[in-house]
Amino acid sequence: MADRSFTTGSPVPSPDPSVRAAAAERLAGLATPAGALGRLGDLAVWLSAAQGEVPPRPLDDVRLVIFAGDHGVAKHGVSAYPPEITGAMVRTFVIGKAGVSALAAAHGVHVRVLDLGVDDDLEGVPDEVRAHKVRRSSGAIHLEDALTAEEVQQALAAGRAIADEEIDAGAQLLLSGDMGIGNTTPAAALIAAALGLPATEVTGRGTGVDDATWDHKVQVVQQALDRAGDRTQDPVETLQALGSADLAATAGYLARAAERGVPVLLDGLMSVACALTADRLAPGAAAWFAAGHRSTEPAQSLALAKLGLEPVLDLGLRLGEGSGAVAAVPVLRSAVAVLRDVALLADLLPPE
Repeated sequence: MADRSFTTGSPVPSPDPSVRAAAAERLAGLATPAGALGRLGDLAVWLSAAQGEVPPRPLDDVRLVIFAGDHGVAKHGVSAYPPEITGAMVRTFVIGKAGVSALAAAHGVHVRVLDLGVDDDLEGVPDEVRAHKVRRSSGAIHLEDALTAEEVQQALAAGRAIADEEIDAGAQLLLSGDMGIGNTTPAAALIAAALGLPATEVTGRGTGVDDATWDHKVQVVQQALDRAGDRTQDPVETLQALGSADLAATAGYLARAAERGVPVLLDGLMSVACALTADRLAPGAAAWFAAGHRSTEPAQSLALAKLGLEPVLDLGLRLGEGSGAVAAVPVLRSAVAVLRDVALLADLLPPE
């Protein structure tokens, strides 16, 4: 069995309940009709509790880390695109020309891309992009483990170190993004394993596969789950059997952010699959997460329901990269603004 060092930590404390109560009291006292701010009010209260301050501080330092990696299963007919796209997209992130790059520039979000398991040496790419690389591609999960016991621990440790780096650099809000052709297959398997569901309920169409490919993808996910068997009872074993280097690192990153008391805005299927796993690794971590958007993938909605999270946006996005989370950042900034800058009703009324 894999090293269980990432399963034995103490439960993660929730954001400060007394601060949450004070924020809710301030929200109720604003010069707005009761409930008129809807989800903005809920998000403002959550951010206050996470920051430990009422009102919350402006979100001036928001950081997205994109975890890139290839997946052996991508060579087995589960994706509409070839695996070579992964390396090409890493280069596109580096030059700031990807879809998420445009959104991040518009919303003042710092973007960092890291190669955890791309099946390419990425020659010419800055060394810091490859500094945490675990291996080239991960195993085809329906036939073999994604990672060795040592590799899953290396990936988890890398994710935790990356979270520490971003937080120590001043991050007030962390986002996680993904890049990897075929990654919806292991992500669906991780969610199925965590929730005890069959492949038919969690498998989506990823980048847009046809019916025949979707049927095959379901079979691959179910074969992977059957192969893993009872190992899915342990989150580290689950990542080793069914995950990948990039997904394991993301889970470590999310768990560490919660441990450090820094809120996280999740993205789509991969991000939420890793959040579900992070909550298994560090029980209670989910209280530090908010859901940026609702993906078109069925497994994401199932995982969000388990985590108790309601997405901020529902725009039909399925780009990945962290794009849905970045698109939701202005909503969180709006939530902060209303709790900081709207007058209190009591201050507007004449003294009795």
